[in-house]
Amino acid sequence: MKSLPFVLRSAVAVTLVLAVSAASAASQERQAVAGDPPTPGQRVVFVTGSTGGLGRVVALRLAGQGDHVIVHGRNVERGAEVVEEVRATGSGSARFYQADLGSFDEVRALAAAVRRDYPRLDVLVNNAGVLLDGGRLESADGHELHFHVNYLAGYLLTFELLPLLRSSAPSRVVHVASISQQPIDFDDPMLERGYGQGRAYGQSKLAQIIFSMDLADELKGTGVTTNAVHPATLMDTDMVTELGMPVRSSVEDGADSLMNLIDGENVGSGGYFDQTRHSRAHAQAYDRDAQAALRALSVRLTGAGG
Repeated sequence: MKSLPFVLRSAVAVTLVLAVSAASAASQERQAVAGDPPTPGQRVVFVTGSTGGLGRVVALRLAGQGDHVIVHGRNVERGAEVVEEVRATGSGSARFYQADLGSFDEVRALAAAVRRDYPRLDVLVNNAGVLLDGGRLESADGHELHFHVNYLAGYLLTFELLPLLRSSAPSRVVHVASISQQPIDFDDPMLERGYGQGRAYGQSKLAQIIFSMDLADELKGTGVTTNAVHPATLMDTDMVTELGMPVRSSVEDGADSLMNLIDGENVGSGGYFDQTRHSRAHAQAYDRDAQAALRALSVRLTGAGG
């Protein structure tokens, strides 16, 4: 993938930062910062966290096959670069929206912008996530940061966009989870006692899988399917390399896994996939009491899905 020349990137960044500032000044309403609207009949796919790593590769693959991609991230310059790369494919189209998923207000504003700007949504890919080094951190809303960004933000975004997904059926929701799963301690889900980075990350990823399975039951007969996937182990993303972890696979491998659930036939709903294979998640994912407990916790924390 080619990068924009530095001068062009800088000019685009200055222009877009001004646009974002103006949009922010107008309350919490979000505007598309860069890009083009979809053409009639074009499939619309929303990929969170698509300004880098796995999300970026998937966005470019989708555009390359003619889809319209809603690109999301926190960095305006990187978002503009993805839009320009999509334009360069000469096939699909894209628009970029900036939002920090560490804030529920920004998640709601992002969803409102998508509902305002799009009459349909064919696929939602909850890809954005964090793996943090060091001590315990909290989100703007006071929740353990892994649990908030990796799980609660996607939970809230999904319910905010569910009416649009239902009206666009057949449609799909894909949750980018992980093989690294830890059981959720419902007595201390925010890990205020005994915090550990791996435990926090693993809890948030199992929560995604439990949510996907619970949501699949709710959506039976609607034409909206939902699945969770471990895309690949230790891909060569910035997140992995910056933490000094050994790279074992590529983002291209992970993109194959996501494209299987975005485009594949007979993938069903409510499944957990290890790359492109149906697999078995942690036992807690199949526990109806755990599903109910997670739903109740999520409704209480986000106000959605009750």
